Amino acid sequence: MIGSLRGKLLHKSPGQALVDVQGMGYDVLTPLTAYDRLPSIGQDVQLYISESMGMYGGGLTLYGFLSLEEKEIYTLLKEVPGAGSKKALDYLDKISKSSPDFRRAILDGDVRVLVSLFGFTKKTAEKMIVALKDRLAGLRVSGKEKWAPSPQPTGFSEAIAALVQLGYRETEARAALEQLPSNARAENSTTTLVKEALKQLS
Repeated sequence: MIGSLRGKLLHKSPGQALVDVQGMGYDVLTPLTAYDRLPSIGQDVQLYISESMGMYGGGLTLYGFLSLEEKEIYTLLKEVPGAGSKKALDYLDKISKSSPDFRRAILDGDVRVLVSLFGFTKKTAEKMIVALKDRLAGLRVSGKEKWAPSPQPTGFSEAIAALVQLGYRETEARAALEQLPSNARAENSTTTLVKEALKQLS
């Protein structure tokens, strides 16, 4: 198993790099965001590698990352249901604008941030929260959060807790409340928010 490659960069293009290691060239798929961070052609480069074997007898594909942190996050993203190697790479590109904010959104179960800030669909965001919440809790990511989470009224948090007690998952409850019209979300009455959310969930 290849864990990393260190050699001369022979060619690079968005999403791909060709690395010469002691006379053998390795084609490596990379995040699109890695292109500007790769060195100039002819310089040394080190890529941390994740291998993927194609289905139905397909060949081996190498995915390369400029840091171990990127590789670790990519490995976790592959565990999101329906992701796979290539889609996980797309996911990584989306969250590259702020890995700390992505981690915070997952830990908080914040579907709204995952959709509005990172461009995931609501369905994908919910799947990510379920798949990654426990795993990301123990993973440190570099950098600082750029976007502070918008504070929610007390009634909003209490409404989530009430819906969870009724048997709904936290992600379902939060998503239902965030789908309410802005004037309804501003309502600080827990009872009213729960009633409106139940209409969304029914």
